[in-house]
Amino acid sequence: MPPERLRSIVPMFGGGTHYVETLDLIIEFVQAHQPSTDELIGWHRGTFSNVSSRDSIMRRVGYLRQIGFLREDDEYWLLGDAGREYVQQQDVATLLRIMCERNVGLRSLLYALSAGPMTIMEISDQQLDTHPELGWSRGETDMAKQRANWLRSMDLVEKRDDEYVLTDSGWQFVEDAVEDWAGTNWTSTASPSGMSAGTYETTAYARAVDPEFRATVIAQHDQTCPVSGVDHPGLLDVAHVLSWSEYPDYRADLTNVLPLSKTHHAAFDRELFTIDREYRLRVNPSFDTESDLLQRTIVEQAGERVPLPDESLNPEYLAEHNAALAWV
Repeated sequence: MPPERLRSIVPMFGGGTHYVETLDLIIEFVQAHQPSTDELIGWHRGTFSNVSSRDSIMRRVGYLRQIGFLREDDEYWLLGDAGREYVQQQDVATLLRIMCERNVGLRSLLYALSAGPMTIMEISDQQLDTHPELGWSRGETDMAKQRANWLRSMDLVEKRDDEYVLTDSGWQFVEDAVEDWAGTNWTSTASPSGMSAGTYETTAYARAVDPEFRATVIAQHDQTCPVSGVDHPGLLDVAHVLSWSEYPDYRADLTNVLPLSKTHHAAFDRELFTIDREYRLRVNPSFDTESDLLQRTIVEQAGERVPLPDESLNPEYLAEHNAALAWV
């Protein structure tokens, strides 16, 4: 069973865009000298200006041990499994994978930024909305800033004035991650009892998506299917307007997805209803059902506006989807 993912991300010395450089220096020193704790603390004090607190240094060293970059053996510090792997591969992609495997929320933040620039307060809210188990106070930005700075240090995010945006490398990660991370076995500590947020497959097809992408989509819609009103995350799917198979470039586009109950996702994929570019519910005239649920949530709602946030779905995607439906 994989270890529980970390909720607290600790900053490195050296400034907000230099975390990776600092990590590289620490790993290089440990690999070369296998220092004692006192020697590692002394090296920090000699390498970084205005750094003296033993507790502050050891908090960062302890975090790197939790990640697996370092390990302590008989009072001496050595490279851990993650540290050896990172040294062997020597690339940011390996570092990002390690950080995402061990920390809650990094991937969901990248997904959220793909929808548009965000301020640090918006990042803080996004992280709490998507991962309530993080547990920091509303209005607190320090923890959000550490997440943003780790991503900035890996050249996935950049800061423009007061907003954070994806770089080209960030966009490339997002485009690939929704499928590449589909096998992630993540269970949120905030999930209802018995419901896992781990490896996830849709109802209509045996298709897995990254559980952090799923969590991001559901959080952006207040944990609720806008068609049925179902508000239990474990009963929601991620539905794609432009289909997963035919439009691979739009798989991670947040304006191409919405959460639907498993039943309503299946009905949408089977073209029993759709949503037009004005967000009105359109029902296939041939759809006939005796189900009270489907009558109430689909048939009787024909022509009504679906309660979706403005610009949450791209109207052009809806129009393209509906152009292929003979009955629209």
